[in-house]
Amino acid sequence: MKHLVRTAAVFFLLTGSAGANEFDSELKDLAAGKIAEIASAGEVVSAVKEQNGVTGSYDQAKIDELDGKWREEADAVDQPMIDEVLDKPLSVYLSDVQEASGGLFTEIFVMDAKGLNVGQSDVTSDFWQGDEAKWQETFLAGKGAVHISELEQDDSTQTLQSQVSVPVLDPDSGAVIGAVTFGVNVDNL
Repeated sequence: MKHLVRTAAVFFLLTGSAGANEFDSELKDLAAGKIAEIASAGEVVSAVKEQNGVTGSYDQAKIDELDGKWREEADAVDQPMIDEVLDKPLSVYLSDVQEASGGLFTEIFVMDAKGLNVGQSDVTSDFWQGDEAKWQETFLAGKGAVHISELEQDDSTQTLQSQVSVPVLDPDSGAVIGAVTFGVNVDNL
């Protein structure tokens, strides 16, 4: 049955006829369960709080500068900014979570209150996510928000996946302090 659903999803994806993500229900359950659990982990919350203390005063010009530097490094041999983020304890934690997921999670990245990457399991194409729905429809929407992207075929991994994003909350105040995005291999739901 999963194979038939996946085949139909790929057909709709490739023909442009898919209106909604066919795995919406399963992905919402995952968001309310395992993803919410990881989003509330001490490693995530403390790293977001720490970075918010640094980036809280950044204006758009500073954000654009950092994002531009990240994009340049993404295609370069020397990647000091990217290496610094990937070496953070949060990134190591997220890599471990991804590895332990048995192929369910294809990527995980955490964003601060400005939409800047705090930590990630793999390199993202950009450093600033604040202009994208994954951050806007979670961080700005508040507690309980879930953003589920359209299904996409990942050519490098040959998997059908969707991104699932939720806000990161301060456990003491309940305030939204950041957001987290998970790439989910829908074949492994």
